[in-house]
Amino acid sequence: MTKFMQSLRSRQHPLIHKLANCIEGIWQEYLDLSPYQVPEDLGYVEGCLEGERLVIENHCYQTPQFRKLHLELAQVGNSLDILHCVMFPNPEYALPIFGADLVGGRDNISAAIADLSPIAADRSLPRSYRTALSALSPIEFSQPRALPQWGDIFSEFCLFVRPVGTQEEEAFLGRTREFLILHCQIASQTTPLTSHLEVAQVIAGQRNYCTRQQQNDKTRRVLEKSFGSEWTERYMTTMLFDCAA
Repeated sequence: MTKFMQSLRSRQHPLIHKLANCIEGIWQEYLDLSPYQVPEDLGYVEGCLEGERLVIENHCYQTPQFRKLHLELAQVGNSLDILHCVMFPNPEYALPIFGADLVGGRDNISAAIADLSPIAADRSLPRSYRTALSALSPIEFSQPRALPQWGDIFSEFCLFVRPVGTQEEEAFLGRTREFLILHCQIASQTTPLTSHLEVAQVIAGQRNYCTRQQQNDKTRRVLEKSFGSEWTERYMTTMLFDCAA
């Protein structure tokens, strides 16, 4: 990780700092990482949003099972902190898509989401995932949040809440860690597909996930205010939610 990225996360909400470190630590422990080539002008980006400095830092890896592991940290002045993470499987691996997002200010997190999103046509997770996720202890949050209109890509196990207080923040962190470790363990033991039809079905599922995520109007509006519509479209389709070929 870069020195800047360490300094950026150290200025963000503590939960973002902890989750960023957690994600990278689990990746390093369970996966065989190699660098991922980020477009030169998209790794680190600065802009201005309503008079405040906007900073975006992207850090990416790849592995035999995943074509792209993406961790994005962003900050708008002193008012908004963001963590965004997606693990895109290689098309030869019929794996769900792990995703996590945190959005908030210095004092609280307004939105926290983590999921292992299915890419199968029937919207179901592989049996190994369903069995393991069903065995996790239930967690109660005082302020669950409703999924957006385009949120049918998420699984029945999706966690979307506004964590209130340190205890709920730690509970969200713990459950996200469980999702991620489970995902890395299963991925490491998964045999790649050999059927062209099955690979095509994986690609179609990933494309649907990316298309739905690109409909996130909140993300698009923030980026367009800072960088314009053309840059935003490129960023959302080549950096945030690029589809497998």
